[in-house]
Amino acid sequence: MAKLLLVDDDTELSGVLGEWLQIENFTVEAAETGEDALSRLKHYEYDVVILDMGLPDIDGSEVCRRYRSNGGMLPVLMLTGKSGIQDKTLAFEAGADDYLTKPFHPQELTSRIKAMLRRPRFIVPEKLVFSGVEVNLGTRQVMVDGMEVRLLPQEFSLLEFFLRNPNRVFSPEEIMAKAWSNEKDTAVDTVRVHINKLRKKLDTGNGVSFIRNVHGHGYIFDRPAG
Repeated sequence: MAKLLLVDDDTELSGVLGEWLQIENFTVEAAETGEDALSRLKHYEYDVVILDMGLPDIDGSEVCRRYRSNGGMLPVLMLTGKSGIQDKTLAFEAGADDYLTKPFHPQELTSRIKAMLRRPRFIVPEKLVFSGVEVNLGTRQVMVDGMEVRLLPQEFSLLEFFLRNPNRVFSPEEIMAKAWSNEKDTAVDTVRVHINKLRKKLDTGNGVSFIRNVHGHGYIFDRPAG
């Protein structure tokens, strides 16, 4: 399931688009200012950025320019109420991948997003595989050493995060920021509880755990020889 960052200070429009995109099976987070958008892009994981040109603090094109200058590679779809060639040129020169003029039908937005996700540089894999663990992102089926494991939604999100970042140590705070859609509703203890539940479901009883504690640092997803 692709995760989108929707940046628009028009809360009514943002709400309508957010509801539509969730119905279309996207996960959506919203930001109302350019500074908030840049902060979220620095700390959280997304697949596509939907960015309005007319933000109250920083122009959308400047947000895109700063994001690109810091190495940001996610596809960016710019939204604007202006249709002039100068505005389109400004958006593309700032690093936007596509451009959509308001008003538009939500279905057109969905089509543009799906087209972005199909581009080779940003293809979302159908499966994630690591050392005996296989996750089908379409069907949400999880297999461990050939046996199906049933996970709750947050456990699945955790596993997807770990499979995208194996062999790396993450603190509970980093995991909370990257694997939870709204960190304000989450505590570090909650992260630990979910990790323990996921670990119990994944481990096959041979004494080797996929998720290991690294004392003083956090958690790592790997599978050392047991």
